[in-house]
Amino acid sequence: MKGPRTSVPSPRRRGARRAVIAAFVVLAAMVPAAGTALGAQEVEAELPYTCAFPSGPQAVTVRVAARFPDSAAKDEAIVPADVTTTVELPEAAVAELGTAPGAEVRAATELAVALSQGEARAEASWRGTAQPATVPAKGPLVLESAGDVPSVTPGSAGDLQLRAGGLELAMEVRTGTATPDTATPDTAQDAPAPVSATCTLGEDAAEDGLLATIPVTGGETDGPSEGPSPSEGPSAPTGTDTREPGGADAPLGRLRVEATDPKDAPPCIAEEPTPVTLAAYVTGYSNVRKLDGANLIPVSCMIIEQVDAGPPGPDDQWLFRQPADVEFSYEGRRQTPPARATFLTYGFVPTTATMVLEQTEVMRLESDFYLGDPVQLDTAIRASLVLRLSDVKVNGTPLDVGSDCRTETPLTSHEPEPDRFPGPHIVLDGFGLAPWEGQPEGYQLTTGGPLTSEVTIPAFTGCGTSGGEDLNRLFTAAISGPGNYVKQMQGQTCLIQDLNPDHCTPDGQPVVIPEPER
Repeated sequence: MKGPRTSVPSPRRRGARRAVIAAFVVLAAMVPAAGTALGAQEVEAELPYTCAFPSGPQAVTVRVAARFPDSAAKDEAIVPADVTTTVELPEAAVAELGTAPGAEVRAATELAVALSQGEARAEASWRGTAQPATVPAKGPLVLESAGDVPSVTPGSAGDLQLRAGGLELAMEVRTGTATPDTATPDTAQDAPAPVSATCTLGEDAAEDGLLATIPVTGGETDGPSEGPSPSEGPSAPTGTDTREPGGADAPLGRLRVEATDPKDAPPCIAEEPTPVTLAAYVTGYSNVRKLDGANLIPVSCMIIEQVDAGPPGPDDQWLFRQPADVEFSYEGRRQTPPARATFLTYGFVPTTATMVLEQTEVMRLESDFYLGDPVQLDTAIRASLVLRLSDVKVNGTPLDVGSDCRTETPLTSHEPEPDRFPGPHIVLDGFGLAPWEGQPEGYQLTTGGPLTSEVTIPAFTGCGTSGGEDLNRLFTAAISGPGNYVKQMQGQTCLIQDLNPDHCTPDGQPVVIPEPER
């Protein structure tokens, strides 16, 4: 254990340190109130909806929050930020789930957003997934979903308005899982069936669900428009133009809605595959609690080498274990592709950085199969990953952090078996059900699915300017600490020797590229 530093910094170093601190103070002073981005309008609308559940309609409250620019220019893409859709289900609607208090609920939402500018019309879908929520003993159940949403590009000047429309809600209940001692065919539990509902905006919604009005400049205000009139609806053709109004190829003068462009998936080819080598893509989000934001984990390639399966011991007659060794693969290195992240450091300083997760040891995967109907699958992936930072900018001003800015040790999370798996690493958990008849649910190694963890980010080291300024404490104070939720989505694996065309490209790469969920 290192003792306290007793050396006294030289006047030159003290001056350099004060200069860095002063620079951050100046940059912070250039930013308005905490949590508010420059030139942005923050929206939080509370709207009444009626949802058609299987047993009948129920009134629910929906809150939509987002951040938009105060204004925009013609032909400039407008990307809503920090979009969340929160559904508050009353007790009567919670009863639709058919489960006892304490069960875990996962939900997904799809909100239709009507766009209008003059006579031009289009519609966007804001899709989101919610973090698991627990059914309360009494009172409402609150489900907050978030996700990437499409941009919209106005083709002319004039006010652009966004209004909330119909909402699709899907919920799935996960009951408590069995332990190895109880996971027998007689005790396997079936979770309640998923519940879906179509929700419509109440007639008394303020201003017909208006979320935001964005002034658009850069041309003449709308007179006659190329777009369809309100009576024609968003998909009616105009003249001989057969292109879809509102689509990505819509002509100038119309509203063009474009999905957020995902990064291209990197090549994913195993150098020396065996008959049991698998390849898969994985992506997701990692929340950074101190920064109150989520960082996208870019689409990454995993090469999975399966090991012989078998029972882990004589006392586990209903349990079989499938181990595997896993490695990231990016341009010959064991890491994720570089990803750009943007946060509000200390709640108000806009900061961007390039982040990479670098693997220090082979990842260990174990999938436990508890035989029954359905078969229960518990999977754990143990990964030693160091977080690296580069190309840092604070409020647009570059900050020199050097070429070796990283966490001192790999990220960590709770390890249930420390004797078997010593050393710093994270544990990503996945759970799945595979009935003898019907479709599997949740995570399985071959079909993919969600993997989650709660991660501690260690202190930083190697972060400094070319002049020798130590920035480790700055990043440690801003980023490091516990309680950072990670959710990765793995896609369908490709068994390289088999080359099933539904799963593999002809050169042995995965076909399925998963979408990140929060």
